[in-house]
Amino acid sequence: MNPFAEIFDERPVLADGAMGTVLYSRGILTSRCYDELNLSNPDLILAVHEEYLQAGAEILETNTFGANRFRLARHGLAGKMAEINTAGVRIAREAVNRLREKQAGEAWVAGAAGPLGVRLEPLGKTGLDEARQAFAEQFRIQVEAGVDLLIVETMPALNEAREALAAARQVAPHLPLLVMVTVDDDSNCLDGSSPEQAAALLAEWGADAIGVNCSTGPTAVLTAVEAMRGATTLPLAAMPNAGVPRAVEGRNVYLASPEYMASFARKAIAAGVQIVGGCCGTTPNHIRAMRSAIRALDTKMHIESAGAAPVLSRETPPAPLAERSRIGALLAARKFVTMVEIAPPRGIDCSMEIEGARMLASLGVHAINVPESHRASARMSAQSLSIQIQQHTGIDTVLHYTCRDRNILSIQSDLLGASSIGLHNILCLTGDPPKLGDYPDATAVFDVDSIGLVNMVNRLNRGLDIGSNAIGASTNFTIGVAANPGVPDLENELRRFAYKVEAGAEYVITQPVFDLRLLENFLERIRDHRIPVVAGIWPLTSLRNAEFMKNDLRVAMPEEIMLRMAQADTQEAARREGIRIAQEMLEAVRPLVEGVQVSAPFGRYASAAEVIASVLPTPNRVTE
Repeated sequence: MNPFAEIFDERPVLADGAMGTVLYSRGILTSRCYDELNLSNPDLILAVHEEYLQAGAEILETNTFGANRFRLARHGLAGKMAEINTAGVRIAREAVNRLREKQAGEAWVAGAAGPLGVRLEPLGKTGLDEARQAFAEQFRIQVEAGVDLLIVETMPALNEAREALAAARQVAPHLPLLVMVTVDDDSNCLDGSSPEQAAALLAEWGADAIGVNCSTGPTAVLTAVEAMRGATTLPLAAMPNAGVPRAVEGRNVYLASPEYMASFARKAIAAGVQIVGGCCGTTPNHIRAMRSAIRALDTKMHIESAGAAPVLSRETPPAPLAERSRIGALLAARKFVTMVEIAPPRGIDCSMEIEGARMLASLGVHAINVPESHRASARMSAQSLSIQIQQHTGIDTVLHYTCRDRNILSIQSDLLGASSIGLHNILCLTGDPPKLGDYPDATAVFDVDSIGLVNMVNRLNRGLDIGSNAIGASTNFTIGVAANPGVPDLENELRRFAYKVEAGAEYVITQPVFDLRLLENFLERIRDHRIPVVAGIWPLTSLRNAEFMKNDLRVAMPEEIMLRMAQADTQEAARREGIRIAQEMLEAVRPLVEGVQVSAPFGRYASAAEVIASVLPTPNRVTE
């Protein structure tokens, strides 16, 4: 028997509405930690709970939505997590006990937990084991305080829902467990998963009841739970926001009326939902109207068997590395790879860049690296220049792709588009922050960093988006990453490199190498997770250029090289010395690595060709 059987008794059950909305209406600023009010203003929380019970709510959620250690830490309250959760349960229980004393009805106290408020792997830095531990901490406190059931709510992604569900099962296998996701305008989970997929997976992982809450309002939630009903026989819950908030005189106001929420309740129950309630924007007035609608229905719940389980994912493995691109073929064959970096122009004319690529291709260079918004400056898009170079010259390009300017939806769209137009070499980068560039006040996104980006590209290579939805075919990217052997905090760099390899990186391009000892040390330290290494080579153009590399870009620069550049008495002499240093470094690293990338400072492509000439099949000298 389903653990919710006692609660349902074959009838719809009404949950409460929003806590934050009511608190805000009573003058509590959104900058406050609403969970902490369990300690500093328990009478206010108790009063809100009692109002929802008087309105007819039968499931009362504790005021603990954000009472996990990650969210509380933002307010300096991580050390009070146990007190806040315990008080949240005690206050809700007191409200229910008062209801019983008045013989005015019965209600259940639900220990509530929302998302942790941090990005989890593979898109973020917080490990899944850390997430499960954080949820377990919160649930353990609530269970010890005496809740009747547990509710996991507003889950944006199924991987976080899985960890919360597992934590709840670990702590309290005997308690009823409801798990709810939140959906977008298209009624899909925020990680791209369909409601059918969410229903099937949450049921498989052991939820007793599942559903949808929050989201963009009743319409999206109703569509989602209707889809879920076709995929599971578990009890369903639907608790939407009171519509989409609108700005009215500087305040966000939810405009869905109590009557509209009552209409939603009738439609949801007709669709097979057993638990209805409200989320952001709903008040006791909304819950009271929903109670009246439910009483008028006098409904008994009879759930039909679900149909065939939906296909959760259909992977399409990528082609072998050797078949994805020329670079992939060279890396697979362990042949020495040569690349030259060509930055996009600041305007719309890229004829100089295309001619430079054509010249380098004629000499036998294997690929052109195209950086994106180099140094956080506004330039032609790297995708545009990459495809134009390939179309006009036939040489492979390596697209640098950064996380700075895009959210995870835009990233997926860009990558699908890049693959469709024939760009199959990608270098996954976090990106320079805007403050380093021409527009320091520009807004950065950084939904993920380079590790999360590698995970996303790797999934697309297996024919799946981040929500495990099949995209029909593999994107077939050759996945590159960056590393800096000379960074001051090498331990962190090595740790991040290992994560990148684990996520799916297939080769690495280093920052410019001027100190061979640092590269040798780096190569020794990555021997347990070695992938092909392409060493960065930079022909210095002046002493000032060397100082910039050392002080601004934090590139390790030996004093010997600084001295050699300082001794060059003319601009041309400095340029020639920079080329000699780069040639010497190329010859030194050649036995150690699988390739080199030579930069072309200030568009000096001929200088790059001169540096790389010794490893090209056509060693013709080119003068500027």
